[in-house]
Amino acid sequence: MSQGAVVMDGVDERKRRFLLTATVAVGGAATVAVAWPFVASMMPSERAKAAGAPTEVDISRIEPGMLATFEWRGTPVWVVNRTPEMLDRLSTLTELLADPQSETSIQPPYAKNPTRSIQSHAKYLIAVGVCTHLGCTPNYRREVGAADLGADWPGGFFCPCHGSKFDMAARVFKGVPAPTNLVIPPYQYLTDTRLIIGEDSKES
Repeated sequence: MSQGAVVMDGVDERKRRFLLTATVAVGGAATVAVAWPFVASMMPSERAKAAGAPTEVDISRIEPGMLATFEWRGTPVWVVNRTPEMLDRLSTLTELLADPQSETSIQPPYAKNPTRSIQSHAKYLIAVGVCTHLGCTPNYRREVGAADLGADWPGGFFCPCHGSKFDMAARVFKGVPAPTNLVIPPYQYLTDTRLIIGEDSKES
């Protein structure tokens, strides 16, 4: 008999430990297998997310003038932290826009205003980043007077596919293929730096 093995009541102690460990492991795996469907049922499925489950996002790191992209319903949603200059420029564009009052465009009632946002947080634009012409994704062109867009370009979004242009409130310019402003999704703020896209509190 080797020195490392201890025999008690005719049973090798090392085998006893092995059997005990194996039994516990199998029992634990069975418990997890039974519990998992209940745990998984509390998690939003990919299908639920695609169907429109709300998305909670942190916007604390978006610097003034910058854009961040999040996903909701499988589509990009932009959050832009607009500077005071960007907001001031919006009121000068009315004559250039196809739907400056967002009468024929899609947005919640609380975003049907010149900034197309909840007024208590007007510096943030939350918009679906899909062109209303053929579903392309426009580029964020924040620079004023961009060389390739003309000296009167006020900054906003440009769709390179067919040339549609939108201002910093996601409102479409006249004379471009896109028929309406970009869509504003339902959303609400949990704090000043966290919001839920896809769900609102009907804030006016």
